[in-house]
Amino acid sequence: MFKPEILAPAGNLDKLKTAINFGADAVYLGGHKLNLRAFANNFNYEQLKEGVEYAHVRGKRVYVTLNAFPHNEDFEGLEEYLKELEELNVDAIIVADPGIFMIAKQTVPNMELHLSTQANTVNYKTCQYWYKQGVKRIVLARELTMDEIKELKKNLPEGCEIEAFVHGAMCISYSGRCLLSNYMVGRDANRGACAQPCRYKYHLMEEKRKEEYFPVYEDERGTYIMNSKDMCMIEHIPALVESGIDSLKIEGRMKSIFYVASVVKAYREALDSYFENPEGYEFNPKWMDLLMRPSHRTYHTGFYFGKENMQVYDSSAYERGYDIIGIVRSYENGIVTIEQRNKIVNGDSAEVMKPKGDNLHVHLRNMKDENGNEIESANKPQMIFTAEVDGMIEKNDIIVKCKGEK
Repeated sequence: MFKPEILAPAGNLDKLKTAINFGADAVYLGGHKLNLRAFANNFNYEQLKEGVEYAHVRGKRVYVTLNAFPHNEDFEGLEEYLKELEELNVDAIIVADPGIFMIAKQTVPNMELHLSTQANTVNYKTCQYWYKQGVKRIVLARELTMDEIKELKKNLPEGCEIEAFVHGAMCISYSGRCLLSNYMVGRDANRGACAQPCRYKYHLMEEKRKEEYFPVYEDERGTYIMNSKDMCMIEHIPALVESGIDSLKIEGRMKSIFYVASVVKAYREALDSYFENPEGYEFNPKWMDLLMRPSHRTYHTGFYFGKENMQVYDSSAYERGYDIIGIVRSYENGIVTIEQRNKIVNGDSAEVMKPKGDNLHVHLRNMKDENGNEIESANKPQMIFTAEVDGMIEKNDIIVKCKGEK
């Protein structure tokens, strides 16, 4: 069996390092041009250089997104940007627009090209076409079923890879091709500036009663508003492997380090466990527990198993069981140095999330700020503080805390 790649989102340099530390085989990210997350903390030249080097030293790969749909003015400087990416030795670029594809083939002919999910690929004929043009990997549309993916894979030439989303937010529009944001607030989703109006809270208003707002009720039988659940395929690793998918893609460049670490760790452990013993493989509930901790919407399996499992839009609300407290910057002789992400009080219990193995339960005692002054709480964003803890902790471990627990 071919072991698929686990591909993780990297919204910034810290998230790139976290994804790799927690088990990703590759990361995808946006630079300063033509990616679909214009409001993410995207990479500049120096950050991208450091990120590529960090990944390559560890045998991992970096893909850069150029998957926006450009207007005429967006092509300015594209050739220079492509040469910059080639100079930085990125492993592939992800494109959707034929114009960007054409310029990439002319400017950096040796660059590996992946076709974005924005290109809406749902059949093997289209895959064959793009492969003949020089695309190595097709990122499939989210609207395909597992049976369709299997049939598609069987009809592809050897060397033509397929990638599919297996976890994260879903879009109500076909493979993300949406006009709502542009129409409502003037922010173009297809150029990376989506305002996510599908997640707004809506009411009905009757023409002659403009001051009365009527709630919209949703259930399993009716026509729904636009919010959606999050995809989660952690319980279907054997089916994903057997389908022939080459890369299991996790959504979430705008999401937290805690999210990246939790999701990558869960899928890494599940995939490795399956390949260690395919015949005796059993799903471990701890993997789902990892996925329930960071902020997420109710999980479902998208379109993979047909219409009965399509998006039931009952709520757009997020669920979150844990908060990230901070990231371990160093540990020596029982003293941990932490970069804060959420408030914690001296003496509180917490958990140390490590790339491998179960979480370590600790109490943070004798907390001090970076100047050595005793503090009762770490309550300033990204402040550096120290605490005494029991147990072996390492740099880049993540400190988390169950909501409401002391």
